[in-house]
Amino acid sequence: MILERLDQFMGRANAIYYASHDPFADFTTAAEVSQVFGELIGLWAALAWDHLGRPDPVLLVEAGPGRGTLMADALRAVGRAQPDFAAAARLHLIETSSRLRAAQAARLKQATWHHALDEVPAGPMILLANEFLDALPIRQFVRRSTGWTERYVATGGWAEQQVEPPALPRLPAVAEGQIIEVNEAARAFVTAVAQRLHTHAGVALFIDYGSERSGARDTLQAIADGQPVHPLSPAGSADLSAHVDFADLALVARAAGAVVQGPVTQRHFLLQLGLRERFERLAASATPEQASALRNAAARLVAAGQMGTLFKALAITSPHCPALAGFTEN
Repeated sequence: MILERLDQFMGRANAIYYASHDPFADFTTAAEVSQVFGELIGLWAALAWDHLGRPDPVLLVEAGPGRGTLMADALRAVGRAQPDFAAAARLHLIETSSRLRAAQAARLKQATWHHALDEVPAGPMILLANEFLDALPIRQFVRRSTGWTERYVATGGWAEQQVEPPALPRLPAVAEGQIIEVNEAARAFVTAVAQRLHTHAGVALFIDYGSERSGARDTLQAIADGQPVHPLSPAGSADLSAHVDFADLALVARAAGAVVQGPVTQRHFLLQLGLRERFERLAASATPEQASALRNAAARLVAAGQMGTLFKALAITSPHCPALAGFTEN
């Protein structure tokens, strides 16, 4: 029987999927819900740049930019409200899919593309990553009476092998049969970002679905044609993702010398940035039908029990960075 480690299967499956599918036919990110999301992220980046001492030039980096919607909306808002930041910013996109790069290029002609963070030049940086970490491949470990096993993908389903797991998230006692997920790729990416921010002034903003606390859970999920399917569907037929463990990544960032702000819920973050006021201004000059659509989009982004609380925002900063917009208590 041929066994494949889960993270290897997930990485291979998503590489095939993103090379052959339009992922936004299967799911909708916050940036696709409303232009206001990207506009607020752009204005947040401009405020962060001001906190950093307005370095010129500054690298404006997005990891996993999708169709380029978020960044296009962000730059439009920045160009109107913060032209100094727009002039200082040098746009860099981290994207491995040639299909998505083509879509991004249609909207972001000034960008430079990279396959990985280590290709991005050194220097002051503001990095944005919306729904990026959730697609990175995870490993799953199961607590058994004889110790830990790791889940593998086998023909026809799951298999387990006895292992000595890597460093697990900090947890209370784990009951027999419970699953612990470890995202080594996310840990590595956050470590690399934190190391850069320890050397150069900068901030990184991660927005994704996941938990503020580490816990025992199986969050692996797959979407195909807009519907949930079995995670072990044929490789490349579905988008695979897992919830982000923000507590674990915060520990990783601190260990690499960076400072962490958050996590906070997306609802808290966006409302502090003025989402409600921005939508009301747009609605004031809209038709009744347009105003209703705008308010529905706003509600979708911040609704409790949905995107508003399932999604979290986490900022990683260089030392001595002041408190950032969206992360204060009030």
